[in-house]
Amino acid sequence: MKDIKLNINNALGTKELHEQYMETLPAAKSALSTLYRGDGKGADFLGWIRLPHSIEPGFLSDLKMTADRLREDCEYVVSIGIGGSYLGIKATVEALQDSFAAYKPKSGAALLYAGNHISEDYLYELMTLLKGKKFGIINISKSGTTTEPAIAFRLLSQMLEKEQGEQFAKDHIVAITDAHKGALRTLADKKGYKSYIIPDDIGGRFTVLTPVGLLPIAVAGFDIEALVKGAQKMQDLTNEDVPIADNPAAQYAVTRNLLYKNGKKIEVFANFSPKLQYVGEWLKQLYAESEGKDAKGIFPASANFTTDLHSIGQMIQQGERNLFETFISIDEPRYRVEIPSDSDNLDGLNFISGKRVDFVNKMAEQGTLLAHLDGDVPNIHISIPRLDEYSLGQLYYFFEIAVGISGYLLGVNPFNQPGVEDYKKNMFALLGKPGYEDDTDKIQKRLDSLK
Repeated sequence: MKDIKLNINNALGTKELHEQYMETLPAAKSALSTLYRGDGKGADFLGWIRLPHSIEPGFLSDLKMTADRLREDCEYVVSIGIGGSYLGIKATVEALQDSFAAYKPKSGAALLYAGNHISEDYLYELMTLLKGKKFGIINISKSGTTTEPAIAFRLLSQMLEKEQGEQFAKDHIVAITDAHKGALRTLADKKGYKSYIIPDDIGGRFTVLTPVGLLPIAVAGFDIEALVKGAQKMQDLTNEDVPIADNPAAQYAVTRNLLYKNGKKIEVFANFSPKLQYVGEWLKQLYAESEGKDAKGIFPASANFTTDLHSIGQMIQQGERNLFETFISIDEPRYRVEIPSDSDNLDGLNFISGKRVDFVNKMAEQGTLLAHLDGDVPNIHISIPRLDEYSLGQLYYFFEIAVGISGYLLGVNPFNQPGVEDYKKNMFALLGKPGYEDDTDKIQKRLDSLK
């Protein structure tokens, strides 16, 4: 099977940048070695590095059996989680499913999402949809106390028990959580839920290849074995035995860090397929949480072309020159559609009659790449042979290992996210959560002063 390809030529457009690139490769090799030795910053969260080849066929079979039971017995399955417990699942399903799946007859349960935000209207509408239906729940939380998923689970689990009975709920709620501790682990043991473990040494944004991602993706009807095989191949292509100059993850990490040092502070993950929209969302979390600390970091953004060429395209082309792009493109679409000829030719499109729609899309991509390059927007190009499970597995592992190298080159701990807790402290104080009473009045006065 073909592998994804990386092209950094359009990002290293000057002799000076190319020299800096060659000079930085040894630092990337050192960063990769540090990751594999496990003696750098965040060393307690490196379980994802060797994960793909450690996944046993029997474990995948067990996940598929659980997924099949949920698909057969339920009309809907709700995946509850936020951040890394949501984005990798959503990215994979949106990339692989039919664009109009919601409007077509279903084969197996439909996968829905909850707990990835706090919206009363969304939860009301979800509960209205599920009322009277047989549905399952996959509750993903290491602690079981994260606010967004905890609210969703309390509402939906109680609804399921009330409408379908405690036995049905017990048999169709799956907990993906800590092995030994936490509220969800306690509840799963008490209720007898089927459960899977989130490894202690894998942080949330690196969990797409753990049960966190694999079970819901299997419920959605996709091939988790192929997903894992793709990740295994990319593990082979990027491990510490590969010469650093041939390691695509190191090439990418070095290039983006050089661009950052030369004033390019924003990375736009750009695609030319709407199916990759949520891959962009997954990338934003992976890179923002990994690198955005210590007053450092490349700000990750995403763009869906050609759609966004008619909106933020102007800013990219001629705005402040503080950004670069990473294009993710698909070599071969799944289907073939040719543009017909028209005798009147009122739209002026006969010059491309007989051409595939994808040919036009790729010419738009090439034209955009050149136009932005002429506008002083360096670009990195990643091509996927086909949009399937195998290629997505490669893509996920590629970006994971690259962010580890990149974070160490930047001089930060890529595996923590201390800033994420700040808003929670304020929210808990305002909600009157026990233990936060001393801060409530102070925070309320600050808010009043801002009105």
